[in-house]
Amino acid sequence: MTQTAATAIRTPTSRPGGLLQPILALLLRDVRVLRRGFRQFVVRTIMQPLLFCFVFAYVFPKIGQDVGGGRGGPNFATVLVPGLIAVAIIFQGIQSVAIPLTAEFGYTKEIEDRVLAPLPIWAVGLGKIIAGALQAVVAAAVVFPIVLLVHAKGQAPDVSIGNVPLFVVVLLLASVMSASLGLLIGTSFKPQQVPLVFSILVLPMTLLGCIYYPWAFLTPIPWLKYAVLINPLVYMSEGMRASMTPDVGHMSTAMVLLAMVGISIGMALLALRKFRERVVS
Repeated sequence: MTQTAATAIRTPTSRPGGLLQPILALLLRDVRVLRRGFRQFVVRTIMQPLLFCFVFAYVFPKIGQDVGGGRGGPNFATVLVPGLIAVAIIFQGIQSVAIPLTAEFGYTKEIEDRVLAPLPIWAVGLGKIIAGALQAVVAAAVVFPIVLLVHAKGQAPDVSIGNVPLFVVVLLLASVMSASLGLLIGTSFKPQQVPLVFSILVLPMTLLGCIYYPWAFLTPIPWLKYAVLINPLVYMSEGMRASMTPDVGHMSTAMVLLAMVGISIGMALLALRKFRERVVS
């Protein structure tokens, strides 16, 4: 959008809820879009976790292939459940924000309609983060029964949300973090580059995100144990593990929450600044 068009954006009125109502209207629009494409949303969300559980928790035990064993600890399905929920959250949050931005900043120019709402530009960006976070929460709800139920006989994961408040806090922080990352990606790269960047992120974030192993298991490789701390998926996986499978062993809960709060705030602020710069450029 040009500078002239940007200056024409109306500011919110001084009435109570001046910001809330326009943001809610934008969110309701995103909800309607999600409802219309909910089948595609479900298929896109469950495919990766379903295949992982089918192969590692069903096929491998059936053929006698040991995965993640040898420590006398919990079975691999127990280790896998929190990690796969974290994966669903982060990639749905990124995808639901970054990919639509390729169209909105590209050929449809829909972003110009959004920023004409009676809102400051940062609030439009915040609305996108909230919408992406809500979709990430829905993705977690969709994936949870899949990763809990798909396993071979005798390989059921030992999962129990014993700490509900911690689970809710981790879920919300992870969802905000993933949506903020999606906004940052969508505003930092050209529209045609966003799908490529998203694809490049998938493999390293997944393999080094403590999905298939607790962070503490990396102790024999000290340099890697601390190098992976730059990966936000590590804190999501370990936070989910702390609330769902505490007996597996996990990173300090205080460290997880502190990192997630700091990353969420820092990433959201940076993404909103990039969003404004992109809109008014």
